Amino acid sequence: MKLHTTAKTTAMPTAKKRTAPPITHTFVDDGRIPNNPLPLVLYRGAIDLSGSPDPERVIEKIFAANGWGDMWRNGVYPYVHYHSMIHEAMAVARGHAKVRFGGDNGQAIDITPGDVVVLPAGTGHQRLMASADLVVVGAYPPSGKYNLCRGSKAEHDMPRRAPRFRKYRSPRPIRCSDRWGR
Repeated sequence: MKLHTTAKTTAMPTAKKRTAPPITHTFVDDGRIPNNPLPLVLYRGAIDLSGSPDPERVIEKIFAANGWGDMWRNGVYPYVHYHSMIHEAMAVARGHAKVRFGGDNGQAIDITPGDVVVLPAGTGHQRLMASADLVVVGAYPPSGKYNLCRGSKAEHDMPRRAPRFRKYRSPRPIRCSDRWGR
């Protein structure tokens, strides 16, 4: 785990310095999954987990230090779903997975330890394949309301009515620049 120390000798975990820029994907509304005009942002290997006996805790500390909470440890659901009223960050602590983002017509992306994915509200996601040891840590920004939508007609327009659907005003879950302009 890389630590950033201040003059007060307090140590705060941070994302490691990356040489590759973040990868962004924008998905269109497919009639079932609304997605979002804001891009999904993928930070490959953003968190250095090498040598850590508790990579989940490393990720949780970084998310918490950047103002994200309501954390969970699990995998990714095997069905298409999205959260219509809140953005979500996911980081892989252990194992690997192939996740389709953007709904049935989206893109399958392999994610591995240290990868961080930031999904704007309304972005569909579904696990297609995972190793037996997969552990993902998820977190949410301080504003918004968690819900789980599976793409029914009644759910489809919910993100567009949410005040933060098109704007992102929360802090980033890791300290890196990205296309969300913060």
